[in-house]
Amino acid sequence: MHHRPLGKTGIEVSEIGFGAWAIGGDAWGPVEDQASLRAMERALDLGVTFIDTADVYGDGHSETLVAKVLKGRRDQVVVATKGGLMGHHRDPNREPVYDRPEKIVRAFEDSLRRLGTDYIDVYFDHIWWNDPRETEAFITAFAHLKREGLVRAVGVSTDDFDYVRQFNRDGTLDVVQLDYSLLNRQAEQHILPYCQEQGIGVVVRGPLSKGMLTGKFTSQTQFPEGDVRHNWPQEDWYGSQLDQVEQLRVLSSRERSLGQLALRFVLNHPAVSVAIPGAKTPEQVEQNVAASTRSLLTEDDVLLIETVTSGRST
Repeated sequence: MHHRPLGKTGIEVSEIGFGAWAIGGDAWGPVEDQASLRAMERALDLGVTFIDTADVYGDGHSETLVAKVLKGRRDQVVVATKGGLMGHHRDPNREPVYDRPEKIVRAFEDSLRRLGTDYIDVYFDHIWWNDPRETEAFITAFAHLKREGLVRAVGVSTDDFDYVRQFNRDGTLDVVQLDYSLLNRQAEQHILPYCQEQGIGVVVRGPLSKGMLTGKFTSQTQFPEGDVRHNWPQEDWYGSQLDQVEQLRVLSSRERSLGQLALRFVLNHPAVSVAIPGAKTPEQVEQNVAASTRSLLTEDDVLLIETVTSGRST
């Protein structure tokens, strides 16, 4: 497993992390806790040192599962969690929920309790739109949590470039979590260059485009009720992305799966610190982790990728 600096934070992370949204059990179809625990254990055994979760994943359930694998090795794992959506209406046109710093601190303390730890390595604002009251509340709360030694680094999870700049107006933003993949390259336009210039760490969510880039979906695929992908087959973009995936499949081989190619693509960007594909089983973890040792992209790889994906996003 290769490691990279998380921006200018002084924290080092494995370039492949573990995304713990799916193990919350409420958004990605059926999942078994024991399988989730085995998946995380396998990830740590294979050298993964970065786990990303959030209070809202399974209404806290993901954090409680992460706590189980932290026992006895807390100092070996960089733990990131997010706050701001628990109890939130998720509607930027209504009154904010996290409009005062003390609300954010309470949410943070709840995460500490569920995670069974006395500090968090990276704490993210999970609200992806910029409501000035919530933004200011988070900036103030972050400063407090840092002063108290409760967090090592703070960040925001968003794809909004203006929001990132607002958070970093005083140069205090440490990390950005954003969506970036072969099928969504918008971050290349502004956020990734900005983060590289400012020394801001980058955590990539969605590097496999919610599983699309594993190549296992077809026009006949049906997703269960409660899965965030349930309505995908009815969306206009779905068929187009399936076509893109088929064009990229030629770059896979016995030595490098399509999913591993997709992970190598996001890791190829110099601004990226860590990619956090989700996993629900040890086998999925093994596939993801292997991307860290797969060959780098060749010029021919990059040329075909540019031909198939450049300028396309959802």
